[in-house]
Amino acid sequence: MFRYTALFLGLFLVIVLLEMGERRFWCRNLCPLGALLGLVSARNPLGLSVDRPGCTACGKCPTTCRMGAIEGEARQSIRKRDCILCYDCVGACDDRFIGHRVPSGSLDHPGPFLPLTRRAFLGTVGTGLFLPLAVGRTARPDTLPATLIRPPGAAAEDRFLALCLRCGECMRVCLTNGLQPTLFEAGVEGMWTPRLISRIGYCEYSCTLCGQVCPTGAIAHLDTVTKRRVTIGTAVIDKNRCIPFVKPEQCIVCEEHCPTPRKAIVFDDVMVSTPEGTAVVKQPRVIENLCIGCGICETKCPLESDSAIIIVRDGEDRAKS
Repeated sequence: MFRYTALFLGLFLVIVLLEMGERRFWCRNLCPLGALLGLVSARNPLGLSVDRPGCTACGKCPTTCRMGAIEGEARQSIRKRDCILCYDCVGACDDRFIGHRVPSGSLDHPGPFLPLTRRAFLGTVGTGLFLPLAVGRTARPDTLPATLIRPPGAAAEDRFLALCLRCGECMRVCLTNGLQPTLFEAGVEGMWTPRLISRIGYCEYSCTLCGQVCPTGAIAHLDTVTKRRVTIGTAVIDKNRCIPFVKPEQCIVCEEHCPTPRKAIVFDDVMVSTPEGTAVVKQPRVIENLCIGCGICETKCPLESDSAIIIVRDGEDRAKS
């Protein structure tokens, strides 16, 4: 039960009644996004305009315009600040006297009409923006970032991108929230596919949920025993940040959390100099053939911001197959 339900329902009914009195009343008078659009569109050099010498003032376009942006005695002027480029007026004009003009400095001699439709404009802009990002990226492991880690059981990259629906089910069920959507790291065709960001959350050693919920087989449904053996990457230590390598202090967090039966992280006892003399410091080392890339060491690293140990794609099982 909500105390203000009646108030919100009343406001909604008021808006509906106002819409009955004036078409798109909310968009034209109250919407803050519409006001911002009006400020930006007022000086649009390629806005819609009417071919006045050819226009017969038939009256079809004003009645079609959902924003009431066509004005004037003969309704031959389009207010750019109100026009949302829905192109309803263009479709209503049988003689095609409404369109985009080439910008001109003279009002008496406006530029010629451009053969530009809404579909052609959006298609051209979309192609120009996204094609350079996609070309040459599809299913090429050598172009993928080293830290792009796919979930355990993921198919080879080309097949993975073809099968993944971007439904997000694997990300929703991830116990540690480590599975996150990919943006442009794998090209445009790889957008919104799952990747493991170990600094946010690790891959739970016995968890198989992502494969269970995947509806297409992009992530294979592994049993617990098989999943524990799957390698999705390898841990790499940054000796410029790792505490035992930088200063004579002990830190064994990564080794403590390593879940493999035989620890994939071990220590080397190293003699280092201290202000008080010398001391033995345990410096971590990764045994690559034992590491499965679960990322718990990166998640639990006590350093602020970036971890001193990160997971890279080297050694992943799907690359071997």
